[in-house]
Amino acid sequence: MAKAFLEVLNGERRDPPPIWLMRQAGRYLPEYRELRAKAGGFLDLCYTPDFAVEVTIQPIERYGFDAAILFSDILVVPDGLGQDVSFVEGTGPVLEPVRDAEAVSRLSIDGVLAKLAPVYETVATLRQRLGPDTALIGFAGAPWTVACYMIEGRTSRDFHNIKSFCYRDPELFGQLMDLLVEATIAHLSAQAEAGAEALQIFESHAGVLPEEEFRTWVLEPIKRIVSALRARWPDLPIIGFPRGAGAMYVPFAAETGVSAVSLDTTVSLSWADANLPAGMPIQGNLDPVYLLTGGDAMDAAVDRIVGACVNRPHIFNLGHGVDKQTSPDTVSRLVDCIRNKTA
Repeated sequence: MAKAFLEVLNGERRDPPPIWLMRQAGRYLPEYRELRAKAGGFLDLCYTPDFAVEVTIQPIERYGFDAAILFSDILVVPDGLGQDVSFVEGTGPVLEPVRDAEAVSRLSIDGVLAKLAPVYETVATLRQRLGPDTALIGFAGAPWTVACYMIEGRTSRDFHNIKSFCYRDPELFGQLMDLLVEATIAHLSAQAEAGAEALQIFESHAGVLPEEEFRTWVLEPIKRIVSALRARWPDLPIIGFPRGAGAMYVPFAAETGVSAVSLDTTVSLSWADANLPAGMPIQGNLDPVYLLTGGDAMDAAVDRIVGACVNRPHIFNLGHGVDKQTSPDTVSRLVDCIRNKTA
């Protein structure tokens, strides 16, 4: 039997739609918190295949999602390039900022695949352990989003450092982006080689750039990545998630070559249906706060989304990741609501 998630990515409609959730493995699950305590640091969890496999499978065993997404992090790429990356409890990712030519020169793609070999071992093991109905998604951060962390040094609200960098010295910034494009192609290619059946590119900070810069630093790098992957795996589905892109979802969907787009919470589904390429699969886009709220409010929001997606292939997901305060029981209700519903 074909996997529903992959069928939709290949342009078929399924009723009810397949479902998986961004950040479906994580801190809202007690079994994750228990394993996390054993692993040591967060990167240790990502780089220990036995742990990463188990964390990936936990939500599949609990909920029976139609797809499992590799448990890893977008910042393994700068870690592989040689940047100092750590995760601090209560703070999140902390990186030694890359803000000048000397810092850029210290980065090297030479050791990326060796450094990230445990990630590919995790993918290969998952492909063997997942059941016949569950698809396996690999992923990476898009170069612009990864560069945001590399230059800001941590999560940012204003992005002043990276925007100043790329406005002031586009040539040097372009060198960094070229390196990230190359590393991202290698990283996603290795996941596909290991057995990933679909890939998702997370452009989490797409919405912070003006149009011209969006085209230069979001569209073009992703277009290069997708083109390189297609040359080797022409039929491999690739989902793009340009969070916050607004009206720029249209050129993103039309020009990057992605197979499908994941919609953030702010995107009107009727607008997307009217403006995105005909027949392109869409993924999304329940507000994660509905998952926190639960109850009739969540059920009604699910009804609206499913009802709005009758004209094109649809994968049910959130408009962003599962919040750590989410009740596992509410996720169960969401899955039941989807599985018992038809458009």
